[in-house]
Amino acid sequence: MTEIPKNHPRYESLRIRELLVRGVEEGVTSKAGLIAHGRGEAFDYLIGERTAEEAELAERAALGALLSAKNPVISVNGNVAALVPRETVLLSERVGAKLEVNLFHRTEQRMKAIRVKLEEHGAVEVLGTEPDAKIPGLDHSRGLCTEEGIFSADVILVPLEDGDRAQALSAMGKQVITVDLNPLSRTSMCADITIVDNITRAFPNMLTLEPLEIDLDNRENLSGMMKLMCKTLSSLYE
Repeated sequence: MTEIPKNHPRYESLRIRELLVRGVEEGVTSKAGLIAHGRGEAFDYLIGERTAEEAELAERAALGALLSAKNPVISVNGNVAALVPRETVLLSERVGAKLEVNLFHRTEQRMKAIRVKLEEHGAVEVLGTEPDAKIPGLDHSRGLCTEEGIFSADVILVPLEDGDRAQALSAMGKQVITVDLNPLSRTSMCADITIVDNITRAFPNMLTLEPLEIDLDNRENLSGMMKLMCKTLSSLYE
């Protein structure tokens, strides 16, 4: 990784970018993942690059849902594996969730690379490399999954997710939780709990926050985040 001075005003942002670039070099992250991150970072500016009250509430509600689930699963893609591998493993241990790799740009090499990455950070079992089930309505390889994991999950955390799969999982009757900096995305809109926060803050937060078992009004929570973004933009011209 390029050495970045810790007193650089954009240190954290540059550190994250370097992690993703290294992820591409390791075969973990796809090049398209870099584009997705850049889009998300733009929304992060609009929330002040911090965890808002609404995001913390969603994080606590997500913890409550995962802890009360019968078969919780955390779905892992290339960006998640590159940015928060250790935190993902620790979170799965905290809530008793299985880990399953699922990719849009799926190759056997990338699937294995992500599994190994998680194992290097303490994961004991990582599902997904040997799929034996398929999500109804998804013709893409994104629909491949395991019966033990995603297919039979009742609550599923799908951070940095594409809208089509989030919708398909919801149609299966699963409680869908996502981390998405864009409150206007299909994923954000169709999820039951949307955490509008950078995953590099959200997952560490969820390792220490107290869970909250509530019926979160996701639309209201998203509305609060959009109001915050509008307020941030307005304040720039005051």
